[in-house]
Amino acid sequence: MRRRWFLWIGLGLLALMAGGASAWVATLPPAPPPPNPPEISPEEQAATLSALKPPKRARPLVAVIGLNDATETTDYLMPLGILRRSGAVDVVALSIRPGPVRLYPALQVKPDATAADFEARHPDGADYVIVPAMSRIDDPDVLAFLRRQAERGATIVSVCAGARVTAEAGLLDGRRATTHWWYRKGMLKAHPGIRWVADRRFVVDGQVATTTGVSASMPMSLTLVEAIAGRERAEAVAADLGLVSWDGRHDSSAFRFNRPFALTIVGARATPWSHEDWALSPGAGVDEVALALVADAWSRTYRSRAVTLGAAPIVSRSGVRILPDRRADGWTGERLPAEAWNRRPAEALDAALAEIAQRYGARTANVVAMQLEYPRRWAS
Repeated sequence: MRRRWFLWIGLGLLALMAGGASAWVATLPPAPPPPNPPEISPEEQAATLSALKPPKRARPLVAVIGLNDATETTDYLMPLGILRRSGAVDVVALSIRPGPVRLYPALQVKPDATAADFEARHPDGADYVIVPAMSRIDDPDVLAFLRRQAERGATIVSVCAGARVTAEAGLLDGRRATTHWWYRKGMLKAHPGIRWVADRRFVVDGQVATTTGVSASMPMSLTLVEAIAGRERAEAVAADLGLVSWDGRHDSSAFRFNRPFALTIVGARATPWSHEDWALSPGAGVDEVALALVADAWSRTYRSRAVTLGAAPIVSRSGVRILPDRRADGWTGERLPAEAWNRRPAEALDAALAEIAQRYGARTANVVAMQLEYPRRWAS
């Protein structure tokens, strides 16, 4: 999701309250109960894995497409990092145009190639195309690329609000799908032919898959590994990530616009003097998945943002070239310690949320988790 959209929400709520509309906030629902997702049958799980089998190559080729202006941080880096560490696929990080991909709300990377370069080298197309959330859903070059790849037999995997991009390309018409909770109504209004599926963290319909918000890219990526390389390989990767399960269970009712969420954003926007920049100084070989989750979380508090320091591109564990935002010379602000991202990714996210709660309060940690659509117990 674009961070500035939530900024405008906060400013709008602040203006409403200043104008005597605080009663409106009182009408919002309270914090939802803890998530209680329904079980998924073995038959449904088997059907999902069958639908995600490699459509063409024995060793699949995966393209992760990014819009240069702004592509969601975790949506782009999580599938790329997880699939590469599986050793079962070839993954190419793409930009739609030449130049870096600016990720939001934090980090920027140098892609491996442009979409045009990829298509010139692979005229038969990818096996899978990962579509992250992007700052614009109607970029004509992105939409044309997705249509061509689908026509060439690729399975399109949309992460989070990347479903809106896939929908704009016409690839979700008549299909079952999901997306980030914030965008559900808008996507269904714009594309009434989509058949919404609740209580699933990811949905597969034919050669198109969609997920709920940001954090769902982890179980989706592991499910892809399982479909491609088997359960044992997926279990090994999951252990490396710090997970024991990765099925599609989800409680959609736990993610909604609510009173604590609104009031926390209003409070944060009303005290801009207290906002902070947190510096990250990752070294070569950094786990790009853990780094993405930490940078993403600390940049969604409405009280802080993460910036990377360094003098040259940093090559991550899976070969992602991360471009520093600024040099370390003269930095006098706050720094996140290296142990923040030197953990297994799932543990790094949980630790980041705990540290955010300690510094800014439990409700701020809940605001971050709600944006990431990450299941946890909510503060009232």
